[in-house]
Amino acid sequence: MSLNDLRTRIDEVDAKLVELLNERSEISIEVGRRKANTTETRWFAPEREREIFQHLEDLREKTSGAIGKDALHAIYREILSSSRALQKQLTIAYWGPAGSYTHMAATSKFGSSSDFLSCNSILEVFSAVEHTRADYGVIPVENSVEGVVHYTLDSLQLTKLKICAEIYVPITHNLLTTATELSEIQRVYTGPQPLGQCRNWLGENLPGVEFVEIMPTTRAVERATGDPEGAAIASVLAAEIYSIPVRVEHIEDDPRNTTRFLVVGENEPPPTGRDKTSVLFAVRNEPGGLARALCAFEDNGVNLSMITSRPSKHTPWDYVQFVDLQGHERDDKVNAALEELKTQALFVSVLGSYPEA
Repeated sequence: MSLNDLRTRIDEVDAKLVELLNERSEISIEVGRRKANTTETRWFAPEREREIFQHLEDLREKTSGAIGKDALHAIYREILSSSRALQKQLTIAYWGPAGSYTHMAATSKFGSSSDFLSCNSILEVFSAVEHTRADYGVIPVENSVEGVVHYTLDSLQLTKLKICAEIYVPITHNLLTTATELSEIQRVYTGPQPLGQCRNWLGENLPGVEFVEIMPTTRAVERATGDPEGAAIASVLAAEIYSIPVRVEHIEDDPRNTTRFLVVGENEPPPTGRDKTSVLFAVRNEPGGLARALCAFEDNGVNLSMITSRPSKHTPWDYVQFVDLQGHERDDKVNAALEELKTQALFVSVLGSYPEA
């Protein structure tokens, strides 16, 4: 076949794809109509998306085609985003101006057909969803290098929203500045998490500079844009949005640097067979109190993937425990562990069960 023949063939395939996408859209619209006539109001169903992506992976392996897993997922992420918008136009609240890492996480999960609402703080994200200015919120919860995000854990103590999904985003940090040489930089605008993730590079390449704490990362970029002796640690997307040069790429100390984000809303996804549950609890301030409480998970064969403590927002000098465990609240083992935990704890609050990313 000639080059023109191949291009004609591509045009023919595109015509079929458009026809099938229109057919899929009509079916999606009908799904929305059915939901509107029932009590089903979950326009974002992470458990169904897990099922779709697993089905796509099975098809891809059977066909042995040239398209890769990441490319296929990226295409279908936008198809699913468009389908959701046909049923209901979702608004997604996220922390920070456009270009923040949380904005990147939100778009990677919900696609470009959603509306996005920028919030000035993590607490404002929760408030936007609670007061129905947004359907869902996206916030960071922990980083593979720097650990948990305290602002998120503190906010989770004060909300009735549920965690309904999680997102893992590889984090690549870059030095953004209008300065032409590193020696001209006198200060770096950054938050504590990016600073901790780039500490070694900064110590070796910018010794003695002042660190000015600003969160989130895109706020730092805004400050650096107007400061000829300033720089910011941020994403390439932020550099494009704010038209500031990337002076040095990949300044993160660990190339495996990844941040986990949570989606909060009113969803309570059913079990998928590969789930995670987040729990908040407090124990009596007495010897062995926490150890006895944690035995509930060991006794029932439930694995904990994260545990951390935070000061209680209700009583000074009291602490609450956050744990992530493998399994769904409705699983027999998890349910038994939570019932046993209640006998040892002052209170137990399930923050959500959701598909494991």
